[in-house]
Amino acid sequence: MSHPIIVEQKVNAPAEKVWKALTDIDEMKIWYFDIPDFIPETGTVFNFYEPGDERKYHHQAEILEVIPEKKLKHTWFYPEFSDQKTTVTWELYPEGLQTVIRLIHENINAFHNLGENFSEKAFTEGWTQITEQSLKRYLES
Repeated sequence: MSHPIIVEQKVNAPAEKVWKALTDIDEMKIWYFDIPDFIPETGTVFNFYEPGDERKYHHQAEILEVIPEKKLKHTWFYPEFSDQKTTVTWELYPEGLQTVIRLIHENINAFHNLGENFSEKAFTEGWTQITEQSLKRYLES
């Protein structure tokens, strides 16, 4: 059984601004992914591909929980490769004008048979890059 991946990043931005970056499709496509069918409402399913023209991995997710400016939780899976689902949770902890962002990706071992690109190591590196570089840089620019 794998342990959840937990990545924390403190940013110089209030929780309101971080929340908007996590849930506004126009902002998301700047720092994250282009997800045109994303609606931050429980039960909504959204789809996206990694950036670029290759469109190798179809990502699909369903929103499980929304607590504005505090928590966004959704499934994360690859319907063309597996029926297994993982869970991604974004938690926000305001600290004055700063916010601690905690990303938790659970059940990664569900993808153990899909290869190196779906490994705990690959997801840890990916989430670290997304939170420490893309999101932090976007929020603090």
